[in-house]
Amino acid sequence: MTVYLDGGHLTLDQIKSVLDGKEDVKIHEDAWAKINRSRQTIESVISRGDVVYGVNTGFGKMSDTLISHKDIGQLQVNLIRSHACGVGEPLSERVSRGMLLLRANALAKGFSGVTNETLQILIDCINHGIHPVIPSQGSLGASGDLAPLSHLALVLIGEGEAIYKGEKMSGKEALFKCGLAPITLQAKEGLALINGTQAMTAIGVVSYLEARDLAMFADSVAALTLESLRGITDPFFPESHQVRPYPEQQEVASRILGFVDDSHLTTRQGDIRVQDAYSLRCIPQVHGAIHRVLNYVKDTLAIEINAATDNPLVFSDSGHVISGGNFHGQPVAFAMDFLGIALSETASIAERRVERLVNPQLNDFPPFLSADPGLESGLMITQYVAASLVSENKTLAHPSSVDSIPSSANQEDHVSMGTTAARHAHLIIQNTRRVVAIEALCAAQAADYRGPEKLASYTKAIYDFIRSKAPTITKDRIFSLDIQKIEKGILAEEWKVYINEGVS
Repeated sequence: MTVYLDGGHLTLDQIKSVLDGKEDVKIHEDAWAKINRSRQTIESVISRGDVVYGVNTGFGKMSDTLISHKDIGQLQVNLIRSHACGVGEPLSERVSRGMLLLRANALAKGFSGVTNETLQILIDCINHGIHPVIPSQGSLGASGDLAPLSHLALVLIGEGEAIYKGEKMSGKEALFKCGLAPITLQAKEGLALINGTQAMTAIGVVSYLEARDLAMFADSVAALTLESLRGITDPFFPESHQVRPYPEQQEVASRILGFVDDSHLTTRQGDIRVQDAYSLRCIPQVHGAIHRVLNYVKDTLAIEINAATDNPLVFSDSGHVISGGNFHGQPVAFAMDFLGIALSETASIAERRVERLVNPQLNDFPPFLSADPGLESGLMITQYVAASLVSENKTLAHPSSVDSIPSSANQEDHVSMGTTAARHAHLIIQNTRRVVAIEALCAAQAADYRGPEKLASYTKAIYDFIRSKAPTITKDRIFSLDIQKIEKGILAEEWKVYINEGVS
């Protein structure tokens, strides 16, 4: 299968397929005419001697400095080299691949003035699996993701570093191994490659895709915990959710009821107790609000992945080349901060359910679900770990989008910090996945005490997934390994296989 790019119709699910290596990428044939007209507009600007930012001027505060015609090509190379000053651990190959894809899609809109060769080499890098090594820190999230995208662009001109087939090498070597040659940048092309929001957006897309699946798994594990604690199902009945009609709240309530439909463990109001704790009773309200945030993030990303975010923008129909501000990452910054806050709450409520599973004062299980309490500590310290991760998330969830530091001699005096927001959101998601894995480990052990055969069909499938990674605890062992295996299984979406097999 092939994903065709035209700058306007790329979907999040298509991005996922490309990130997973399941589909190659091509520029849609209808897009090439617009791309060529855009390039012709740039050539006309040059031939007329018009002064246009980034074409024949310096950058940022030096935008009033005119560049001679003979130096226009060198200007673009100098831009890439000087701006490639990112620091920190490299972004994952998945994010790097996403950046290549999103930049290609943005250029395919036909408002950037690039040559066919420059756009094609982005496509070639995706299809051959060449992933630029891109340091994760150093973007302000306005004027585009300048530093990260410069490291991407280095590889296209045969410089920098790339990962190819799991091996780090020079950008030039990676291209040559695939039968590709470095490009020679023409007027505006360096700026067209780096003035955009593709680093924050690629991190954002990867984070959203992980968060979307994690939120669904968190619903599933919450249902297993509800059963293991003999929770009350009345709070999930539709009546109370119809009078507070958030669609996502209603969906979660209905989903949980469906998950435990044929359970022999859940109870009704007054059977054992009149009310459950908030971490059980309010699952629809909290998880529903989290899903609502995910929908907002999805809508924002759906716009951003098909947006022209470089500067200046080339409008061939009017002949205008407009220097504006579409590179400013504020929409993505807000969405990423919101995503981080929402997923930190996923971890927060999950940790409270862990406490109810291991604390003997809150349940009728052996202390800490231990096989031999006293001699063995059981799952006592897993709650400590969950609490630590939740606390760390609270610091990471401080919004980056409310911060701004002026740059370029105060010419660029307000920035979004969107890339920082996206990086923090992804860290929160990783932490949250570990907390949910801990809840899964504890809930499965609690289910063992009740009798797994009493579980509903759906939650039994979730239980079977957990047990495929972590067998029933009969004595103390190194639980870190269990948590890691469950976490990896969640990330790889292996649990869905158990659902399909166990419920069908």
